[in-house]
Amino acid sequence: MNKKNYMQSLKTARYIFQMHPVFNVDALFTDETENYVCPMEPKVGEKVVIRFRTAKDNVDMVYFVSDTIKEPMQMEKTDEYFDYYSIELVMGAEALHYSFEIESGRIHCFYNKLGMARERNENYTFCIQPGFATPDWAKGAVMYQIFTDRFFNGDPDNDILDREYIYIGEGTSQVTDWGKRPSAMGVREFYGGDLEGVRQKLDYLQELGVDVIYFNPLFVSPSNHKYDIQDYDYIDPHFGKLVQDEGELLAGWMTENTQATRYMERVTRKENLEASNELFARLVEEIHGRGMKVILDGVFNHCGSFNKWMDRERIYEQQAGYEKGAYISQDSPYRTFFHFTEEAWPYNPNYDGWWGHDTLPKLNYENSPKLVKYILDIAKKWVSPPYNADGWRLDVAADLGLNNEYNHQFWKLFRNAVKEANPDAIILAEHYGDPATWLKGDEWDTVMNYDAFMEPLTWFFTGMEKHSDDYQAGLLGNSESFIGAMSYHMASFMAPSLQVSMNELSNHDHSRFLTRTNHKVGRMDHFNYDAACDNVNPAVMREAVVMQMTWPGAPAIYYGDEAGVCGFTDPDNRRTYPWGNEDKMMLDFHKAIIRVHKEHAVLTGGSLKFLLGDYNCLAYGRFDDSEQIAVIFNNNDIEREVKVRVWPLGVARSAVMKRVFYTDAEGFSTEEVECPVSNGEVVLKMPMTSAAVLICRK
Repeated sequence: MNKKNYMQSLKTARYIFQMHPVFNVDALFTDETENYVCPMEPKVGEKVVIRFRTAKDNVDMVYFVSDTIKEPMQMEKTDEYFDYYSIELVMGAEALHYSFEIESGRIHCFYNKLGMARERNENYTFCIQPGFATPDWAKGAVMYQIFTDRFFNGDPDNDILDREYIYIGEGTSQVTDWGKRPSAMGVREFYGGDLEGVRQKLDYLQELGVDVIYFNPLFVSPSNHKYDIQDYDYIDPHFGKLVQDEGELLAGWMTENTQATRYMERVTRKENLEASNELFARLVEEIHGRGMKVILDGVFNHCGSFNKWMDRERIYEQQAGYEKGAYISQDSPYRTFFHFTEEAWPYNPNYDGWWGHDTLPKLNYENSPKLVKYILDIAKKWVSPPYNADGWRLDVAADLGLNNEYNHQFWKLFRNAVKEANPDAIILAEHYGDPATWLKGDEWDTVMNYDAFMEPLTWFFTGMEKHSDDYQAGLLGNSESFIGAMSYHMASFMAPSLQVSMNELSNHDHSRFLTRTNHKVGRMDHFNYDAACDNVNPAVMREAVVMQMTWPGAPAIYYGDEAGVCGFTDPDNRRTYPWGNEDKMMLDFHKAIIRVHKEHAVLTGGSLKFLLGDYNCLAYGRFDDSEQIAVIFNNNDIEREVKVRVWPLGVARSAVMKRVFYTDAEGFSTEEVECPVSNGEVVLKMPMTSAAVLICRK
């Protein structure tokens, strides 16, 4: 059964059972968090308690159903609303897939990761993989993504110079106006941001509330985005430190990088490379000293044509201490690292490029054990002393290799190598589509969460596609579509993966979220730069950030989003951080909602339950045994009275919840306001484009 039909069958089943005068469908609940699976990350041979919740005195029997057993669960405890059933099991070595079967009079139904159903569906069972755990430091961690060239220039001495080298047909340029908008073909423009600039802004990041810094690629590369790696062994001296800086720039008539002696000096001299690595090691040490972590960007599917293994630009050909590149010579030790389609040496241009781009040579893992070993050594190197990075973000991870079978084989090797070097390192992949086959506990820890966060959220709050390439009025405020998409895609994650998933609103590949709020469809070739800022709605963005900070996973801020930066998709989304010109309200808002996120453990490890879905109105709860949080949104352009049932979270019928955070079109507030509960419900008047966070503690 396909997704659409199965979701419709769930909706039908829910409607049928809701019509039953006695059976309480909304009370049924379980998930894979510590509340219902204890311990949540069991080891092989360890006992685990699995729980299921029903309405009080409402069912006759609950069965635990796996591939091998069907056993009745025992009543464990009861409270004002609910009965809790449990079963204790000893974990074997294999993954445990399970669901629940409920009997209540003539009612007979099942419960899986998508909720109540009329039949057991093996595609949506709960799952525990013994021995699989994700780093505790990453669960719910506030991440901050830095596109280094555009963050802050702390060391002008390492700046790229005009015509330092040729990149994709033209000479490089140094941008002297920090506020200049990126050019359409701006990959050869450099603003001078560097690691020293990050170091100088660590106080800012710490005050913001950042737990983890995720860097876009830092290794030697000719572009400003650095997804075309030139040397995996070293930090780019243009981001790091220049000790030796001699050589000549290219004259206006020069068109070959064989004459780019200034660039050669900068990126091939060991003094510069080692000094840059040492600077990175010191920076990581200082970041760790402030209680923060560091994630590096690993681009292992392809490298760049400048890469020393290929050397198409002949940067390394005459440099002492470097082997001949595969482009230069058929006898190169790196010959097997690439797939050449013709025998045409010396200077052979006939090699496979990723998506046909000759500037991005595809790495030929299947036919080069030496390449596999080299990359695995790189993976270990940067998470080990003296560098001690805390993990990898993997660029286009599903594309690596020539087929899916090898792809999985490689990432298993990669995981083993990284975890052996640093057991507490995270492995986080860029991936579009269903990640389930990579998230079984033996490859990736988690993913950049497009399907189960960025996309449904963007459609709901803005009606826009994440590149600003499409607007669909039917998806704006469509809570049914939002709840369905979130529920369906979250079913691909086990809890350890979901709690560390990177939940972004923007990043270097997509339009800035604030720009999406103006509903302008198109890219830089459609508009002038100012159009990205025209008629944006900061109140809608504040709603989205409230969701980001209260949703399961690790909220990830793309540098400058917190300061009100706008931009269409790549490269306009890579504008510089506006130091001294920040949107102060947006910045203060981020600091305040991050504090809420960090002050309440339930927002990291608690369960999630939807409470309300209406046109442009939505509510959900995060809850555990000690704390219950209701998050409520009115994305309409008019005030709405919103009635939300909070009893499914375990909030007492006559409790008083406290509104601890609030935002609307006028701004935001952290002033506590009492919200009385009546018969298990709260009623709030919600102004246009508003969000509220309500808390109850037992």
